[in-house]
Amino acid sequence: MEISRRPTPPTGLRRAAFRAPIRLYRMGLGALVPSRLLLLNHIGRVSGQPRQVVIEVVEHERSSGSYIVCSGFGPNAQWYRNLLAHPEVTIQVGARRLPVTAEPLNAEEGGAFMAGYAARHPRAARKLVKFMGFTVDGTLADYRAAGRELPFVRLAPRGALR
Repeated sequence: MEISRRPTPPTGLRRAAFRAPIRLYRMGLGALVPSRLLLLNHIGRVSGQPRQVVIEVVEHERSSGSYIVCSGFGPNAQWYRNLLAHPEVTIQVGARRLPVTAEPLNAEEGGAFMAGYAARHPRAARKLVKFMGFTVDGTLADYRAAGRELPFVRLAPRGALR
């Protein structure tokens, strides 16, 4: 695994495209958004104001009801930093709303989730790691190494945190 270039958060029209699913959620049309995406309602760590972002689900742990997400823009992504400051948040997946607690995962756990994602979704994983600035050889070991470099978070239903 090699880090080729780390992406910067989108601006301008690209940012508007990334945020387009938020409009569907706000219009009550969350059921139209694919279940691999969720709406994260969080609190700004500096402003204290409500914030929203749509992020991809890496894995849904059905046994606990938890969702695993990853900050593809790294540890400086605003939503990730906000979760560290205020871990009690709500998410919406489709039409379902859920109060959750954000639990940052360690590098080994992140690597395992990235390798699992690559095994389940090889084409999407290739595109995803390329977007995130990694060059991988396609082996699960390389995906695991890339996952160790990224911040992963478990969004556990309140009271279900491990």
